Amino acid sequence: MFIVSEESCKKLVGRADAFKAVEAVFAAMAKGDAYNFPVIREAIGHADALYGFKSGFDRSGLVLGLKSGGYWPGNAAKGLTNHQSTVFLFDADTGQLKALVGGNYLTAIRTAAASAVSIAHLARPDAKVLGMVGAGHQAAFQLRAAAEQRSFEKVVAWNFHPEMLPALAGVAEEIGLPFEAVERERLGAEADVIVSITSAHEPLMMRDWVKPGTHIACMGTDTKGKQEVDPALVAAATLFTDEIAQSVTIGEFQHAVAAGLVKEEAITPLGAVINGTHPGRTSDDEITLFDGTGVGLQDLAVASAAVELSRRSGDATEVAL
Repeated sequence: MFIVSEESCKKLVGRADAFKAVEAVFAAMAKGDAYNFPVIREAIGHADALYGFKSGFDRSGLVLGLKSGGYWPGNAAKGLTNHQSTVFLFDADTGQLKALVGGNYLTAIRTAAASAVSIAHLARPDAKVLGMVGAGHQAAFQLRAAAEQRSFEKVVAWNFHPEMLPALAGVAEEIGLPFEAVERERLGAEADVIVSITSAHEPLMMRDWVKPGTHIACMGTDTKGKQEVDPALVAAATLFTDEIAQSVTIGEFQHAVAAGLVKEEAITPLGAVINGTHPGRTSDDEITLFDGTGVGLQDLAVASAAVELSRRSGDATEVAL
């Protein structure tokens, strides 16, 4: 089997690689060629940690495996990343362990790739202002990936803790975009694309604040009870997601569905747009909303890419189990 370290993943897997892998797996999911297995996520009763498994199988690429990991809130004080994960890939023909891949960096880059894919397929071509709701570790990945999808001229951002915004401003400066910290109402009024990446349990963006034609990528809601936008905003938008079953149970759409504002049938897998079986955006005034719940197949896709890239470069370590 091959071992691909965190450092090798950072060195070899770029945003373009992640975008290609995630876009392809979304397309395979929509065709029925790839599917996710039920997610396991538990509070373990130690260190305030959440731990679980995401797994699946992509028949088109013969990618089989799982991501194991979770969230340890005390890790930052120890100099570690709070989110910890490892990807296991298996040979689809024999069931043998094929690769062990560091999953922390890959989780960040695949999450950013998912929102970037949604922007590429759903945002207006003339989008000029990018809005960022959230300024944590993942926000930097999101900003870099989103900025490559349109000719943005400015970034406006808001965060619960304003003292974290200068770090995000530094990322914007790196990529040559003016940056301004604003209140949420102004962010909604100005932004053509909004990426929300928080751990909120209440609406941060309200329906009346968001202008017609906006594309929104909600990337933070991945657990029952979490929420980033107003259910009325969800009800007013054309809805897309990575996987419908997750979206209505642990994703952003759980609240609007529970309130009877949205029916499951109104939600479209983003892969259908990629495959050309759904038109996606149909007017300049339409609000489109992508709920990125984070599916195991995304992790497997980018991990598989990491293995191939590391084998070619000689960075992978081969061992006998």
